[in-house]
Amino acid sequence: MDIAVEERLKEWAEKYNSPEYFREDPIIFPARMAELYKAGRCSLADVEITALIAAHLAWGRRSMIVRDCTRAMDEMGWKPYDYVMGGNYRNDDASLHRTVKWSEFAAICDRLRTVYSARESIEGMSNSEIRCSIFGRKEDPKAPDKKINMMKRWMVRDDGKVDLGVWRHSDENSLLIPLDVHVYDEAVALGLTSRKQKDITTVHEITDVFRDIFPGDPCKGDFALFGYGVSTDGKDRTTD
Repeated sequence: MDIAVEERLKEWAEKYNSPEYFREDPIIFPARMAELYKAGRCSLADVEITALIAAHLAWGRRSMIVRDCTRAMDEMGWKPYDYVMGGNYRNDDASLHRTVKWSEFAAICDRLRTVYSARESIEGMSNSEIRCSIFGRKEDPKAPDKKINMMKRWMVRDDGKVDLGVWRHSDENSLLIPLDVHVYDEAVALGLTSRKQKDITTVHEITDVFRDIFPGDPCKGDFALFGYGVSTDGKDRTTD
């Protein structure tokens, strides 16, 4: 990689790994729960459920994502674990967020109830397990799993800035870049990948580049890509 590009990526990562740029972002919801958890006022499961729901709704304009995450949290009374385990979910065909209906939200909550009946935390679950057992998707070994990788980044990275660092038994070096169309376009423009497919192989290729640039912490590179997006079009990245 060109040294100038690598240095610019490092600069962007340092600049944009800051709460200043994430005040209107779905991470604010699990971040609020993480503060309560660290103060002993809620459970780790509360943080996890909030992160899963926020990640699931994280596509489109960030202002709309925040609006609709707020609707979901209000429905749960800001006590997501109690809501999930209570089993009484809003379940209708009205839209919660874009094409996500309340019935889909209810199905996720129902699957979460099954999961939490058997375990206290979802830390350690594989992407495939979360994809199938919680989000109710079909097995897909090629899927980039953007939402799951983003949620894991939130939960694992622990530099005290944007991410939450509440999963204490997970390795930052094992995290994968959350790949959506915007991240892919940014990575291609910077020469991080030349692959045409937006699949898990491309995810690993981009992540491996960042492992060289940010040893032990490849997902710090996600902030660099965010910075590139802001610097090139002057707008916050949407997520799709």
